[in-house]
Amino acid sequence: MTQRHKKPEILHTEVVAKSRLFQIEQVHLKFSNGVERQYERMKGGSRGAVMIVPIHQGKLLLASEYAAGTDNYELGFPKGLIDPGETAIEAANRELQEEIGFGSHKLTLLKELSLAPGYFSSKMQIFVAEQLYPSRLEGDEPEPIDVIPWPLADWQLLLDNSDFSESRSVSALFLTQQYLATSETTQK
Repeated sequence: MTQRHKKPEILHTEVVAKSRLFQIEQVHLKFSNGVERQYERMKGGSRGAVMIVPIHQGKLLLASEYAAGTDNYELGFPKGLIDPGETAIEAANRELQEEIGFGSHKLTLLKELSLAPGYFSSKMQIFVAEQLYPSRLEGDEPEPIDVIPWPLADWQLLLDNSDFSESRSVSALFLTQQYLATSETTQK
C-alpha cells in the first residue's frame, strides 16, 4: 500500500454551471505542502446508480440503447439511478424489469465503481443477476430497449464488438467472469 498524503483542505467551492442532471463546481484546494489549486468537478445526484449483468440460460442479456454522448446505439448492461427510499439491490431488480423484462431471485454485488473520480463524484454498484424470471415494469426510456442475448461462453468476443465500448460495462464483464470462476471453484 502506498503512503497517503493528508487530504487537501477545501478553502472554497462555487457552482459555475448547472443543468437538470449535473452541477459543475469550482473547488479551491490547499494541499498539505501549502500549494493551492483550483479544480472543477461535476456533481451528480447523491443517490448512486446500479449496473446489472443478467445471466439467463447460459447467455448474457445485453441492452442496446441510444447514447446521446456518443450519438450511437451502444451495447451494454442494464443500468440506472437508485430512486429515493430504494436500496441498491431493489434498484437493480427494478432496472432489470424495466429494461430487459426480467426480475432476479439472486442478485450479487460485485463491486462499487467510480467514473473518472478526478472530475465526477458519482458511484455505480455492479451486480450479477442470476435465477431470472419474466417480469416487466414500465420504464422511463423514450423507446423500447433491444435485448441482445450473448452466449456466456463467447464473452471474450464481446470485447471485439465496436458497440460494446462503455468502460463500466467492460469492467462489469470482467468482474462477472471473476465471480463465475470463483463460484465454480467453491462449488467443486
